[in-house]
Amino acid sequence: MRVVMFGYQTWGHRTLKALLDSEHDVVMVVTHPKSEHAYEKIWSDSVAELAEEHGVPVVIRNRPDDEELFQRLKEADPDILVANNWRTWIPPRIYDLPRYGTLNVHDSLLPKYAGFSPLIWALINGESEVGVTAHMMDEVLDAGDIVDQRAVPVGPTDTATDLFHKTVDLIAPVTIGALDRIASGETEFTKQDRSQASFFHKRAEEDIRINWDWPAEVLERLVRAQSAPYPAAFTFHKGKRLEVLSAVVSEGVYGGTPGRVFYREGAGVVIVAGADARTGRNHGLAITRVRTEDGRELPADEYFTSMGGYLTDRA
Repeated sequence: MRVVMFGYQTWGHRTLKALLDSEHDVVMVVTHPKSEHAYEKIWSDSVAELAEEHGVPVVIRNRPDDEELFQRLKEADPDILVANNWRTWIPPRIYDLPRYGTLNVHDSLLPKYAGFSPLIWALINGESEVGVTAHMMDEVLDAGDIVDQRAVPVGPTDTATDLFHKTVDLIAPVTIGALDRIASGETEFTKQDRSQASFFHKRAEEDIRINWDWPAEVLERLVRAQSAPYPAAFTFHKGKRLEVLSAVVSEGVYGGTPGRVFYREGAGVVIVAGADARTGRNHGLAITRVRTEDGRELPADEYFTSMGGYLTDRA
């Protein structure tokens, strides 16, 4: 099939590479300009550079809603449009233009975790598996019929970075598997169960601020979800920002006021956690490594030279 691809960052790059390695003919690529947004500088393999290396025409757009782009798409005469990590709305006159419509590739197990940063949100929420879905695009974001979907398990110590590497390897088989079904003439695919749908927003600074009223199990997953190269989860100690680079749920149960710097356990320092921590039935969060406001990284038991005091969510 003649394919036009809309894509950005490493997700788009992997999709384009899969298409270039396939029997399909990539006739045009549309991608976003480079961005300084914290999350868009991560996994930033260039779709434009890969396309240019293979002699594929490239169009750069923030939004795909201008007449010039529409006319170029018509001239490209695609059988199908394939999108992955396109960051803005694609209007119906574009996604309905190709003979077979538009296939969108999304890094979650739809209908759950539509929208943005699905791996991070899924890890924080304790999901047992994540994956990649290829679905037909319609008027509702990430809601069209599923053509192909594949999953991988979430391990007990997996970080968001681990899950990125697991799922990015699914992009090629999911994309080409879906295109093979469409090229073979199939038109009936799996309807999404909209009662199971969830939609998540872009990650921002407020989403990585530690709330010590959260249970230790959730905070431990937040720390793993904000693994390098993502911005680290943070708290404040004595008025200064402190990033938590690694942590585990404590073995012991610790009662008291959330945020209290309480006890050395193993290689970590336990912080009281959970809104009901005063009942004395909660595990704490044992922080094992931190980064200070001036950029120093060190073990938590070296940073916390004495117990007592509190970690807070504001300076």
